[in-house]
Amino acid sequence: MTAEPAAADLLAWYDRHRRVLPWRALPGEAADPYRVWASEIMLQQTTIAAVKPYYERFMARFPTVQALAEAPSEAVMQAWAGLGYYSRARNLHACAKTVVAEHGGRFPDTEDGLRALPGIGVYTAGAVAAIAFDRPAAAVDGNVERVVTRLFAIEELMPAAKPLVRECVLAMLPPARPGDFAQALMDLGATICTPRSPACGLCPWREPCRARAEGTQETFPRKGVKKTGAARHGAAFFLLRDDGAVLLRTRPDKGLLGGMAEVPTSEWSASYALADAGRDAPLQADWRRLPLPVRHVFTHFPLELTVFVAHAPAGTAAPSGMRFTALARLNDEPLPSVMLKVVEAGLQAFRVSE
Repeated sequence: MTAEPAAADLLAWYDRHRRVLPWRALPGEAADPYRVWASEIMLQQTTIAAVKPYYERFMARFPTVQALAEAPSEAVMQAWAGLGYYSRARNLHACAKTVVAEHGGRFPDTEDGLRALPGIGVYTAGAVAAIAFDRPAAAVDGNVERVVTRLFAIEELMPAAKPLVRECVLAMLPPARPGDFAQALMDLGATICTPRSPACGLCPWREPCRARAEGTQETFPRKGVKKTGAARHGAAFFLLRDDGAVLLRTRPDKGLLGGMAEVPTSEWSASYALADAGRDAPLQADWRRLPLPVRHVFTHFPLELTVFVAHAPAGTAAPSGMRFTALARLNDEPLPSVMLKVVEAGLQAFRVSE
């Protein structure tokens, strides 16, 4: 009969092997709720390796929730540029303002209180409550789902199995050190119970793990077929003024890449007619089509943008709702990854033609 997993075994392993992360308190230190919360928002759908440099720059720029709340939205979006999933940045800013305005700059210390804040869902509320305030809360991310579905050989497909995984985590929670337990589960999934080739021989729960006993660990969690949306197409217009400024605009706050800067583009659709691109140009110019499109993959669909480039005389006025930004100031603009690709393609075209 398989033994039941013991929280004490996991915590003993964690005490020896815990990862050192810039947002994680060292042993004996009190966790900073602001740093825990900010890191959890950044880590949604993003790897630790990608987040670390952004997080450190973000904390240097906005060291407290008060500093973040008082910052202009443009500064927050610029600091976030490149991390993706930009609604997170808008929610982060809104949450900071709420914490300062309604809670005196202190985060609520319960799951329910945290859930009431903008942009904080079930997972983030559980993670912050457990890690920052040592509340007995379940923090179930992808790493935890993998550990638990293997541990108990949960056959139900994800995401339908999420409630059962959560129940399993709550059943294992120790009355003491719930924050360390939450982080230990995350570390176990990230370093030992990996998606492929898990290091079962080093796992503190190798004996009670049902999937390991059956030799099926790499088949968990069970997942259905992932559907990808249809490819979308569009045109992007890179206009370089002779005084070294690029035409940009800001996307609407709502929707994909909301509040971010972009080179003017057409609509993005599965049926975009490239022959109509001339009507979508921001102003009249000698537009030249680049031979290679810019490709970018979002979570739900791939995008292909055909890039058109043109020069404009120095002093050309920007159309309504747009602006010219000097090349030397582009780093101050909140340009997402797809737009950085467009800018690079445009600049390269001009370098080649000169």
